[in-house]
Amino acid sequence: MDKVFKELVEIPGAPSFEKPVRDYMRKNLEPYVEEIIEDKLGSIFGVINKGSKGPRVMIAGHMDEVGAIVTGFTKEGLVKITNLGGVSGQTYLSQILDIYTDDLEVIPGVTASKPPHLTRGDKNAAKALEFKELLLDIGAENEEHAKELGVKIGQQVISRNNFVTTKDGKKHISKAWDDRFGCGMSLELAKYIKKEDLDCELYVGATVQEEVGLRGAATAAGLIKPDIFIAIDASPCADSFGGDEISGKLGGGFLIRFIDPSCIMHNGMKKFFTETADKEGIKYQYYQSRGGTDAARIQTYGDGVLVATLGMPARYIHSTTSMISEDDYNELKKMLFTIVKMFNNELVEEIKSNV
Repeated sequence: MDKVFKELVEIPGAPSFEKPVRDYMRKNLEPYVEEIIEDKLGSIFGVINKGSKGPRVMIAGHMDEVGAIVTGFTKEGLVKITNLGGVSGQTYLSQILDIYTDDLEVIPGVTASKPPHLTRGDKNAAKALEFKELLLDIGAENEEHAKELGVKIGQQVISRNNFVTTKDGKKHISKAWDDRFGCGMSLELAKYIKKEDLDCELYVGATVQEEVGLRGAATAAGLIKPDIFIAIDASPCADSFGGDEISGKLGGGFLIRFIDPSCIMHNGMKKFFTETADKEGIKYQYYQSRGGTDAARIQTYGDGVLVATLGMPARYIHSTTSMISEDDYNELKKMLFTIVKMFNNELVEEIKSNV
């Protein structure tokens, strides 16, 4: 994998705090695209083959990662936080979290967790904590000291779990694979795809605020008005917890998300995806999700958009860290590069006819 993936996952960027990620995207898109466009919420895209008479094709990851925001203080100097995105309080116990000031100075802390010595005899000790019940200990002596250290209400909080590679060299562990992976794939596509390869007008980039209601998807669709939209997103696999044939597994190939709570895959898109992957020998797996992607919001833009999600299997997302496989990355990349070159007006009409 290109070093951009390592650099991307280590940038802080909770929902509505995506600016450092957007700056990185802009810097790495500019050398390879004809124009950079940005909506009012901060979603960013590069345009390739501008002015084409073919369909408008939009490819996007999302820049935000799950995190938290400072909401207050205790008199003892502990910092109160609440979640940005869907996370569990239990997975954040005893974790190192960083508060980021407005100028991105890091204030480290640890979520307070009672050791067993202090919970013996407590019947409520096993009760699952809601995220908003967590307290972040930054070593402050009291509330005033915490404020003197630079903590303010409204600052973002991000887990400290940066990029490492497993012993076999095939898997990578980090925070924010959901969805800096999609951002990295957008950058790779912009870098390697050529205008001459395309029969479409291609918009490639990333949205904001996906983790808090797919908000950037709505505004970005209004900006671009796509005919085709493909979300590139990390999706949670259950293979380390037993799983089944539609819950995803590392090393099984990219995910064809045929259904989730807010999007049923368009039959024409499903036929196109499966037939193309089979013909090209690209490894894939069917996937049912309990969560949504930007595709759910964009499918209902205007009079409808043909959408799909290219899923990257990932273990443990929406926690403090996650794991992906190099093998799945290679299959997803092959699929993305193959289908982008195929999109033209005739193919879009064929897909639409198979609804």
